[in-house]
Amino acid sequence: MLKQRLQQKLLQKLSPQQIQLMKLLQLPTLLLEQRIKEEIEENPALEEGADEEFEDADDSQADDFEDDFDPDEKDFDEPEVDPDNEFDISDYIEDDEIPNYKLAANNTSADDEHKEMPMSSSFSFQEHLLSQLGLRDLTEHEDLVAQHIIGNIDDAGYLQRDIHSLIDDLAFSLNLRTNFKEVLGLLRIIQEFDPPGVGARDLQECLLLQIRRKTPRTAPIENAAILLEKNFNDFTKKHYQKIQKKHNFSDEDLKDAIDEILKLNPKPGNTLNEAGRSAQYVIPDFIVSSTNSELELTLNSRNAPDLKISRTYTEMLENMAGNRNKSDARQKEALMFVKQKLDGAKWFIDAIRQRQNTLLVTMEAILNLQKEYFLTGDETKIRPMILKDVADIVLLDISTISRVANSKYVQTPYGTFLLKTLFSESLQNEEGEEVSTREVKKILKDCITAENKTKPVTDEQLTKILKEKGYNIARRTVAKYREQLNIPVARLRKELV
Repeated sequence: MLKQRLQQKLLQKLSPQQIQLMKLLQLPTLLLEQRIKEEIEENPALEEGADEEFEDADDSQADDFEDDFDPDEKDFDEPEVDPDNEFDISDYIEDDEIPNYKLAANNTSADDEHKEMPMSSSFSFQEHLLSQLGLRDLTEHEDLVAQHIIGNIDDAGYLQRDIHSLIDDLAFSLNLRTNFKEVLGLLRIIQEFDPPGVGARDLQECLLLQIRRKTPRTAPIENAAILLEKNFNDFTKKHYQKIQKKHNFSDEDLKDAIDEILKLNPKPGNTLNEAGRSAQYVIPDFIVSSTNSELELTLNSRNAPDLKISRTYTEMLENMAGNRNKSDARQKEALMFVKQKLDGAKWFIDAIRQRQNTLLVTMEAILNLQKEYFLTGDETKIRPMILKDVADIVLLDISTISRVANSKYVQTPYGTFLLKTLFSESLQNEEGEEVSTREVKKILKDCITAENKTKPVTDEQLTKILKEKGYNIARRTVAKYREQLNIPVARLRKELV
């Protein structure tokens, strides 16, 4: 049975302005520039440019001009506030107390920053293969099948699709009937193309295609071909003694064969894709410098772009409000449209400013916590630090700190790296002091770097070494840290001298 009743609820919701700020906060510098361009395209009331256009003008002339054009003295009659539209026109006519004369010019200065985007043009990897296919004497049917095969080769140069699946694709999509023998024969032709190894279906075939094209056929090359063809699994697992016993290889023979294999390219397609791929540069969001044992923090200027509200839209709102006809619904709709665009521009500019302030206070807190590291560059000096530590200092939510740290780069005298790499858990050494897991990983990495490659240290031995240095850590924890550093197990680190 339905009942009517009154109920009070307390809800907490984010306003559209807060949502916009959170989205802007998590963007790195490069994506922020794209987001600003999108906003300028969508909102004509928002413009890019400095607020002050006459910085070099004579001060006396500027003062006289301000006296003649005082923004506080309005030459127009203020319209009555429409109760249906609860907003004050004066809020939009005067934007952030910027004098109108500073928004009147549209000139550029010799000091303005001119940004250019370098462009590169080159053949794609598939186009390179198709150009070689055109040099072969094939029938129209064979040419279509070969083009389909090339279209299924990935950027690394491998054919990941099964031949039987290719036959089905050709039948359904192109209405071409073919068979396994024909497709395999055309694949063998493609595998003769440059770069060597292209069209392989797995790593073993890729390396074999390359080693078979090497000339002259020296003993190390022949031994390398035998090793790849008959003992590939043992080679990948570095079972060198098993290989030597099976083929009667001496230490020198095995080493020379392995050296030949190491010269091969496991991803032949990347040699061409790198040339056509646009260069990706890391743009730091923060710049930290050290002068006389004092740290200086600066925010990348691209994080604080020059944005302003369009003077044209401000004047448009002023004229429409002064000549408003309350009975004209179309004019009222136009007035509300202009108001919404001006509101959106104001909110966006405020969000950019709040983003800049949040980035600065967060990075300053991190600098204070990790001051010793930023002064020395020694990773063992990194203190244990989690998001909550920074949030407690700047009095912001942990999610806000996470948005700042996850995608921002910091440039230091010791390199440029992600800000989140400075965050780490803590553990206690034998003296009861809290140390960062980054410190333990650095010592672990140094131990592996200095090991004898013919007899690499195992996880058990690494555990003992760390215990001698005062870090009582379990073997499984050592294995976890080693995997996080992308370091293989001892057997796979073994090398022949």
